[in-house]
Amino acid sequence: MRTLLTGGTVVSMDRTVGDLDRGDVLIEDGVIVGVAERIDAPDADVIDAADRIVLPGFVDTHRHTWQTAFRGVGADWTFAEYLAAVHGTLKPHYQPEDVYLGNLLGRLEALHSGVTTMLDWFHCAQSPDHADAAVAALRDAPGRSIFCYGAGWGTTATIDAEIRRVRSGLHEDGLVTMALGLRGPELTSMDTVAEELGLATELGLRTSVHIDSGATRRTIAELHEHGLLRDTTTFVHANKADDDELWMLADAGSSVSISPDVELKMGMGWPETGRMLAAGLRPTLSTDDAPSAGGDMFSTMRTAYAVQRGLDGGLSSRDVLEFATLDGARACGQVTRTGSITPGRDADVILLRADDLTAFPATRPAGTIVTAGHPGLVDTVLVAGRVVKRDGVLVDVDLPALRTRLLESRDRIAAAAGIPLDGTWRPQAASQ
Repeated sequence: MRTLLTGGTVVSMDRTVGDLDRGDVLIEDGVIVGVAERIDAPDADVIDAADRIVLPGFVDTHRHTWQTAFRGVGADWTFAEYLAAVHGTLKPHYQPEDVYLGNLLGRLEALHSGVTTMLDWFHCAQSPDHADAAVAALRDAPGRSIFCYGAGWGTTATIDAEIRRVRSGLHEDGLVTMALGLRGPELTSMDTVAEELGLATELGLRTSVHIDSGATRRTIAELHEHGLLRDTTTFVHANKADDDELWMLADAGSSVSISPDVELKMGMGWPETGRMLAAGLRPTLSTDDAPSAGGDMFSTMRTAYAVQRGLDGGLSSRDVLEFATLDGARACGQVTRTGSITPGRDADVILLRADDLTAFPATRPAGTIVTAGHPGLVDTVLVAGRVVKRDGVLVDVDLPALRTRLLESRDRIAAAAGIPLDGTWRPQAASQ
């Protein structure tokens, strides 16, 4: 059970370990046990990492994976149109099998592009069977996943019993763990927010919440006044939050997740990377949803980087790479297990082709990854030491069969919803 990654350019994301122009990484029983210029391990299985950049797997802190079947259909939608289409028109027709296929293909896509840890922000809980299908898909995909169970838009019923039921089957020592998706003060009362936070504390769950503070009301300030800011909560988007509200989040130890592609395209506002950094927050990155944006961390990093550089020129490519790895792991409560190539942490590692013409020569690896990286560079992926992608191909995955099933799912939902798939459908936001 020993694996040696040998001869690669190691970008460890650990300041103590540092980076190595030529380095080896030794893995034993799924855990990193050594990082050095050269390691002698004659009994280990060897993976040749020459002409490869070796770095920790990416961490996506917010993805609505169940929507994968409708990739690209919302590229031109506003946020209001997205809500009307996905939650008002499509979601009512999702069956558990549709959720399973969306989550499975979406999670495999994330692994394929180097996302070893992903928070699945699930808000399609039409029934307990829907939730169970989502969890089953995450278990069937060999990645590190956090099932973030949310009540979703338009849901007012209590979720206490259902959260407890799902929590009883998910444990912190597995690859699939759990978080609680709060409805938040923009969708429910402060009393309900307090109750959900109390439930999360009782069950040992981290929480995540979509927030639009500053748009019509100062909801972060309201949470602060009610004593409801937690160091275990990740605030998603927060594009219009006032500066003092961001300071409140930093003081509470909360984390933030930005979705730069979706936020810009849907009219949510500028990704607040620079303002968050100024307040003492380390942003984390998310792809958000397949109908509106791509599912890889490379394009997400590049958008976040280019936008902030255009605004103030103060962001470095190394910062952005930290957002996508170490900072993301910290926000997901996984920083002792993943996020860097550090002895003692699980071997969630990806190898990128540095000899590909789109990345060659990778003179400055971090800069190359952020400015020129793309999923086609992802040659090998390991999760807890297990090789789940090798030589550019996912291991033991029947993609043709899964593609066929996902297309059948998409077509069935569209037919039931009465919408065309020829690109002519534009949802009516006013109906939401």
